Amino acid sequence: MKIIEKQLETILAGTIRKVRPDAPTGKLFFTKTNDEQFGDQQTNFAMAASKELKANPKQLAGEIVEALASDPSLTKVDIAGPGFINLTLSERFIADEVTKIGREEYDFSFLDRQGTVVIDYSSPNIAKPMHIGHLRSTVLGDSLKRIYRWLGYTVVGDNHLGDWGTQFGKLIVAYRRWLDRDAYQKSAIEELERIYVLFGQAAEADPSLEEEARAELKKLQEGDPENRRLWQEFITLSLAEYNRIYDRMGVKFDTYHGESFFHDRMPAMLELLIEKGLAKESEGALVVFFDESEKLHPCIVRKQDGAFLYATSDLACLQFKRETYTLNRAVYVTDERQQPHFKQIFRIARMLGWNEQLDHVWFGIMRFGDEKFSSRAGNVIKLDELFTEAVRRARLVIEEKNPELPAEEKAAVAEMVGLGAVKYADLSQNRISAVSFEWDKALSFDGNTAPYLQYTHARIRSIARKAEETGRPADPDAQITITTPAERRLAVQLLGFPTAVLKAAEGYKPNLIAEYLFELGQRFNTFYNSNPVLKEGDAVMQSRLALCLRTADVMKEGLNLLGIAAPERM
Repeated sequence: MKIIEKQLETILAGTIRKVRPDAPTGKLFFTKTNDEQFGDQQTNFAMAASKELKANPKQLAGEIVEALASDPSLTKVDIAGPGFINLTLSERFIADEVTKIGREEYDFSFLDRQGTVVIDYSSPNIAKPMHIGHLRSTVLGDSLKRIYRWLGYTVVGDNHLGDWGTQFGKLIVAYRRWLDRDAYQKSAIEELERIYVLFGQAAEADPSLEEEARAELKKLQEGDPENRRLWQEFITLSLAEYNRIYDRMGVKFDTYHGESFFHDRMPAMLELLIEKGLAKESEGALVVFFDESEKLHPCIVRKQDGAFLYATSDLACLQFKRETYTLNRAVYVTDERQQPHFKQIFRIARMLGWNEQLDHVWFGIMRFGDEKFSSRAGNVIKLDELFTEAVRRARLVIEEKNPELPAEEKAAVAEMVGLGAVKYADLSQNRISAVSFEWDKALSFDGNTAPYLQYTHARIRSIARKAEETGRPADPDAQITITTPAERRLAVQLLGFPTAVLKAAEGYKPNLIAEYLFELGQRFNTFYNSNPVLKEGDAVMQSRLALCLRTADVMKEGLNLLGIAAPERM
């Protein structure tokens, strides 16, 4: 099933070849009109091609419009402004295309899908609980993975764990001095966090503890069996806790290549930088310098004491990706504070002759209301606690709106709605903006929220169930006809779904899917409130029911791309 814009490009290209055989047709494209009263789609081809053809853009547009007038896919073609061409799709064409939804796969063969898209996201530090600061990277990365896979790309989701570094020397010392074994067995992560904090406090009074920690870290790095055993234990217990939370979120990873995975590759990475003349000694450290015009700070790849840094690890990681995959692109999902770091890494990659597409998908901070999260302020919210509270609040709303729902189903729906509300409150925002999370807004059944979209989906499924209960089940072969403005607006919106996904992928912006779904929900509710379904005769009823069910399917698919479940009942 070709998306609408591609179908129109084919029609336009054929028309141009008839009226202007010498016209360039390599860059045809259509966009949705800003105001539907001017048509459904618009192209600026006449203006773009007029200079090369040495033609008046409005005259060229007129020739094209005249030739397009007889096309059965269109009911109206006209010129706007200095040469824009506006096209209004015919109701029959719209209905036929909507009928294909769910029956035919979308054709995205025009995309460059060669190679593998590797997306690096979430990346918690071992032995520390996952908190609200991990939410945006996790849900954004997961959504992007779903979007690119839906478009037909081969995608690898990587969790680049913080599983190496100085904190492990401190943890080993703290483990041997202060571990509460009972607390450790009850909740290993919380106990490790407690003793790590305790180490920091104790080290302020006794600086010798820092030396002891460095010695234990050195033993770990040199392969001491006991320290290696403890380190692996910390990782195993941490991953068990993280995966429990990921499972609750519906988030999965293909690889868990943490910093330790690349440790043995870092010396060779430094040798390569030296061999290429990129890394130079500076005050005992090894540094990559950039041209002043690039406005980048020097990048330290080895400290004076011989220790590696994040830059060394990330370069070794990228080298591994290049050797392991034929990269379509490498994507890194982190907060805005890491922009300077990735600018350095990407520039060094170019200096090494690594020319794959590298994208840093950064996002703004998250707040609760007007409050910014801070470990020092003691207001960091753990993800598990956030989700539990969201589900509790969602259960209260469901109890109020549908008290007749069975208890077991209420619990399942509350989980879907609660987690969906948290995810959507994040993903519906432009990722580069700061996000202010508010419970009442996120869990509202009105406005641009997950519960509103989930309820719309459930409402449609309820209509289908009522049709079956009255002996008039949906006919899978029903012909869709469009006779009212509300039907037309809903159908046109349905046809825009693949384009919304393409734009979300292009800009790494799942919020564009959220905006699409919200408008779809609005158009459906307007349609349903003004166009009876079950009270109509068979032909009209089946047509409108088919339109309803395709809306539900698209709604469910779109929510799934955001990692959000669509309940059958609410």
